[in-house]
Amino acid sequence: MGRHVLEVDPARYGGTVTPALATDVVPGREPLSALATRRGALGSLNGGYFVIGAANGTDGDLAGSSLLQGELVSEAVDGRTSLVLPDRSGEGAFVSVLSDRLAITATGGTRRELDGLNRVPGLIRGCGGSGGDVPTERPKHDFTCTDDSELIRYSAIFGPATPSGPGAEAALDGEGNVLELRDARGGPIPFGGSVLAGTGDAADWLRAHARPGARLTIAAELSTESGPLVPGPEAGVINGGPRLLRDGRTDIPAYAEGFQWPENPEFFYRFGLRRNPRTLAGVAADGRLVLVAVDGRRPGHSVGASFEESARIMRALGAADAVNLDGGGSTAMTVGSALVTRPSDATGERPIADGLVLTGR
Repeated sequence: MGRHVLEVDPARYGGTVTPALATDVVPGREPLSALATRRGALGSLNGGYFVIGAANGTDGDLAGSSLLQGELVSEAVDGRTSLVLPDRSGEGAFVSVLSDRLAITATGGTRRELDGLNRVPGLIRGCGGSGGDVPTERPKHDFTCTDDSELIRYSAIFGPATPSGPGAEAALDGEGNVLELRDARGGPIPFGGSVLAGTGDAADWLRAHARPGARLTIAAELSTESGPLVPGPEAGVINGGPRLLRDGRTDIPAYAEGFQWPENPEFFYRFGLRRNPRTLAGVAADGRLVLVAVDGRRPGHSVGASFEESARIMRALGAADAVNLDGGGSTAMTVGSALVTRPSDATGERPIADGLVLTGR
């Protein structure tokens, strides 16, 4: 029928359910089956939205919230729904809108907004940021907003070095002490430390406040619909959107989450009303995780599902809350490392940026 389901009962499972990056660093992508093989997975599901191609940012960058073992890897598309996993067992998983506020404070108390994490500055895939992004700070799916003045933080999860380009950057140790101020972007990320890279007036801010020996303090505040989110060391987040179910009832806030473009009504028809391959994640009232991949664009096998039909599928499988993850050619599920879905891309299984991986302890 083209519908594939993995169900996890944390009370009985005894294994782990964790987000994982393709290639183990932010840049680059790989097929889910390759990721599952590397991780020795019992099963896996493709994850959230991501950047494809340098024209829209860093290839493989997650276009929305990403939290891996408690580390914030990618900033939120503020106001968009994600799947939150408080620990590696999958227990307590929930679906919620996520937002974040990131900032840097220099010696003396001078504070500046931190625009993003582990991506090339100036290109914001999915929008939903802050600090003057053009043309909007609202979520806008499959669209790249711009900002010529951004401050971006890179950690070791990005890889060995930052992207090159004009501006300035400061290399920091693990305590936030400035080791080096560079007069252009593109340099090594210190072991155990990080790099702050700036363009436009953000570069000027670094030149004024990030001299060697200075100390910079980084603060990250994450929020759910019900209040602050303080992640523990095992917490994970997979980005998605829009929400499909709330308390067992269909709830699809497509406009609020950027899937309806007022200037182009056809966008929502193509993306949400028309049937497409879908990847879905939900949580039942008893805490079970329900993970679904729906094949599509294959007449005679499966044409896929609309958002509304996706919500019905998740409700029929017992989910109380559910969210749409990245679908289309990205939709994939494995049992072990074997792909059980049928890719819709003519080229076969699409390289993706992250996945949800089930493993034994």
